[in-house]
Amino acid sequence: MATLEQVERLREKANVSFAEAKEALDATGGDLLEALIYLEKQGKVPPPPGGGTYSSYEKEEKSPGAENSHQPRYESCGEVLRKIGRLFLKIIRKGNSNYFEVVRGGNTVISCPVTVLVILLLFMFWVVVPLLIIGLFFDFRYRFRGNELGKETINRVMDSASNAAEEIKKSVKTK
Repeated sequence: MATLEQVERLREKANVSFAEAKEALDATGGDLLEALIYLEKQGKVPPPPGGGTYSSYEKEEKSPGAENSHQPRYESCGEVLRKIGRLFLKIIRKGNSNYFEVVRGGNTVISCPVTVLVILLLFMFWVVVPLLIIGLFFDFRYRFRGNELGKETINRVMDSASNAAEEIKKSVKTK
């Protein structure tokens, strides 16, 4: 048995009389979408424009061409992979435009893209990190150069690590 609310919703969507809406809902077991199709087959409701189908989602007034906000948009696997690929390319571009530099006595000893440093850290973490720490005790200083990482605050942190290593060296020498 169709409820009053269902009949009213069908009347709004199909622009039919109360009796026609109730009859269609009763004939379809209260299914609103099936009732719309039932009325369409009887010729009481014109088919949707563009040869589409009815949806049980409520329509909102939108500009032409806008998607129905109630219907979820699913992306294909290819779209997701393309987005991930674009993200990786963007990260690699930023990594290649910023450099990690090893400096000793004011001279740059090594300058490599940050991408190379990240790859080394990923695959050789237990070798690279101890070498960087040991390098601090042999008066090597580290800095970043580039648009994103060449900021003063990041290099200040790198300088404070170098200064901390100097303090440790001095405290060991005095003992």
